Amino acid sequence: DNMHTKQSFQTLGDEHEAVKRNLTGNPVRFRNCLKSLYCDLFKDESYPKCEYGWEQHGRQCYYFSTNYFTWSNSRDECRQKGGDLVQIDSREEQLKLREKMNNIWDKFWIGLTDSEKEGTWLWVDGSPLNESLTFWFPDEPDNWTGKDPDGEDCVRMGEKAGAPDLKCWFDESCKYAHRSICEKPA
Repeated sequence: DNMHTKQSFQTLGDEHEAVKRNLTGNPVRFRNCLKSLYCDLFKDESYPKCEYGWEQHGRQCYYFSTNYFTWSNSRDECRQKGGDLVQIDSREEQLKLREKMNNIWDKFWIGLTDSEKEGTWLWVDGSPLNESLTFWFPDEPDNWTGKDPDGEDCVRMGEKAGAPDLKCWFDESCKYAHRSICEKPA
């Protein structure tokens, strides 16, 4: 019996090390794994709930700000609330957020920018945009300089003349004031 217990502990230790090696080398993969992790312990939905004013979807909390700020100030607001601008990691997450946008004025900053290097889109945690999981409106991003000579380096999502399907991301000048979506774990 003692020998069986030792073997079980050794097996668990080996599995733990393998998972750790597999995940720590890739922060995006690690974050996605954590976001989608499902454990029998939480079947009764006893996991933490979001605080007042935040909306819960799975293990994430979302705050739809009513304040109109630049991208940078919106990010500051999210951080002050214990989160950051939202990172969209799945079609399901995009769908949940998109469902909140029904009016032409529903425009929200998200945590995506190419301000460090034009055309290299990074999320607020520094991870690169997965090019196979994007929701750009047709002909976006375009880095239009018509209203701001610095171009468009930040991303907002929302309505614009009936954005098709879930394709409602637009690059825009970071200096514009929009509402924002903050995200943090439950």
